[in-house]
Amino acid sequence: MRILVVFSVVGLLACSLLAQRAGAPSTPLQGGAVTASELAAIVASQPKDRNANQVFLQLAPYNVTMEHRVMAAAAAIHDKEAELFYVIDGSGTLVTGGKLVDATRNGDNQNGPSIEGGATRKVTKGDFVLVQEGQPHWFSAIDGQLTLMSLHLPRTPAAK
Repeated sequence: MRILVVFSVVGLLACSLLAQRAGAPSTPLQGGAVTASELAAIVASQPKDRNANQVFLQLAPYNVTMEHRVMAAAAAIHDKEAELFYVIDGSGTLVTGGKLVDATRNGDNQNGPSIEGGATRKVTKGDFVLVQEGQPHWFSAIDGQLTLMSLHLPRTPAAK
């Protein structure tokens, strides 16, 4: 009888842990892997009426973030980090280069409402984009919704 109780408790704990892991995690996984179904659960948990970001995988100094956008957000420049985007779903217009309008500084980053000039390109599901540190970038238009994976990549200044 004791063995049956022990196996029942272990089984319930295992089911509970698996159920927690299958949904959108409340804290990022520290290294490891996120399956396609787990990422789909994270994406599905995002609000449909506003932009949202969720870090879902970490290994210091790296954070892998799911960014769900339904409208354009602020333009940015990261002075010391490149940024890699992978388009999980949807499409939009990305502007890179040019000049950040009404820039405000927040540490090693700058934000502004838009970019003057710059090159525009349509991004769609499956696209990868690597934005160099110091380069203005902005998703100026969202076609319904845009879901991205982003990864900031710390960069050291080039040796002279």
